[in-house]
Amino acid sequence: MKRLISIALFLVICLEATLDAQTYRRIYGWSEEINDQIEGFLNGTIPMTLRKVAVFDCDGTTFGQVPYYLADESLYRYADNVLKERKDKDSKEKLRILDRMVKDGDNVGKPYVEDRVHFLAGLTPEEIETIGYDCYRESYQGKFYPEMKQLIANLKEYGFEVWILTASPEILYQKFVAEEFGISNVNVVGAKCVIRDGVTTGEIIPPIPQDDGKAHSIETFIKATPLIVGGNSRGDMDMINESAGLKIVVNPDNVTVRGPEDGAMAGHTVKSYWEKEGALIVKCDDVRNPKVKFHTEDWKIRENRANPK
Repeated sequence: MKRLISIALFLVICLEATLDAQTYRRIYGWSEEINDQIEGFLNGTIPMTLRKVAVFDCDGTTFGQVPYYLADESLYRYADNVLKERKDKDSKEKLRILDRMVKDGDNVGKPYVEDRVHFLAGLTPEEIETIGYDCYRESYQGKFYPEMKQLIANLKEYGFEVWILTASPEILYQKFVAEEFGISNVNVVGAKCVIRDGVTTGEIIPPIPQDDGKAHSIETFIKATPLIVGGNSRGDMDMINESAGLKIVVNPDNVTVRGPEDGAMAGHTVKSYWEKEGALIVKCDDVRNPKVKFHTEDWKIRENRANPK
């Protein structure tokens, strides 16, 4: 009997220790109401034994995209710093791809997104990783939203798997995103390509995490229904609607009224749609750093709208 009592006491102590370990830390910069809703939801997940998964879009959701996407800046920076000095066939072909991308102009469209992968084809994963990491350190360091870093720290405290989805080339983003959030680079999922004999190719592995492809990427690569999903734009609508719990929208646009091609969002701005759907709408500061010179500007790619907090 004494032994059974000792075991029972031990289990109670372990349970209390587990519950004590899962303590919510307030997110500075967000309202008490938002914090209360997130804390209440996370506390409700403590007894769950299933996989607890949270999925977030990358640019504009976890770090700043003003004035330009890091994926674009890294490519145009590489072209200016490296390719323009070369006369070989491969370098000229890559510059032709960039010219095609500039002419396209729609840097959230699937052809443009696919051309980012085509541009990097022929480089090793290590070379692509370095291109992305160097661009991050030179032009984007300090642009990760502190509120989102605090949120993700809380999710890890509560036993969540944290996944980041991006339409940008996966290898380009994995190192710096994984480093910022303290997650495995495997949990940073982007546009994938076939790697053959240690070299990347232009063969794209679907689905690309763009528009409805983000929802399909959750099913294909993460293989779990997320309890929390966060995004910022029209392109994240399908992914956010995969959430079985919290839906979080960062800096949603409240200017452009979406058209019939935007499905359920037609007739709404991004903000008004998610207000209707009961999502948590949060603000993070995203403005241009006037001290940073962006190569993308010289290539005449459109700027993203600023979101001062």
